[in-house]
Amino acid sequence: MNRTTFAMLLAAALMVSCGSPEPPEEAAPDADAASAPAPEVALPPRKPSPEGARVWFVSPGDGAGLTSPFTVEFGLEGMKLLPAGEIGENTGHHHLLVNTPLPRMDLPIITDDAHMHFGLAQTNVELSLAPGTYTLQLLLGDDLHIPHEPPVMSEVITVEVTN
Repeated sequence: MNRTTFAMLLAAALMVSCGSPEPPEEAAPDADAASAPAPEVALPPRKPSPEGARVWFVSPGDGAGLTSPFTVEFGLEGMKLLPAGEIGENTGHHHLLVNTPLPRMDLPIITDDAHMHFGLAQTNVELSLAPGTYTLQLLLGDDLHIPHEPPVMSEVITVEVTN
């Protein structure tokens, strides 16, 4: 083999070996894996509430006409108040729901303008609301903000803020 042919073959071999590699073949998605349900997450069990436990609005009453700010007082019977995060039998803390339906009972109650938390075991709050009609409901949550089983909740009341 002459030198020119050898040099050309060597150059061709180097060019082929230095080129970018072919991308690996991607495996086709597994149809069974794509349709499989997401793994279940274990939720903490709901704490029991004693028979007869109840919460209610001491004030205001259903249908009250109010000027803002106004005080909302919470009543509790058959259970004790403890701050959020503290564990005790037959204990919890208040949550005030404003213009919202009940949340899921197996998850912690969210915190936003419609779900007010009283995690320091408060029994009242001064509310400042714009004029309008509002529904209010109390819901007791455990140390993790999860409603009890059965839930300890008040009747829904409606108030009218006029100022």
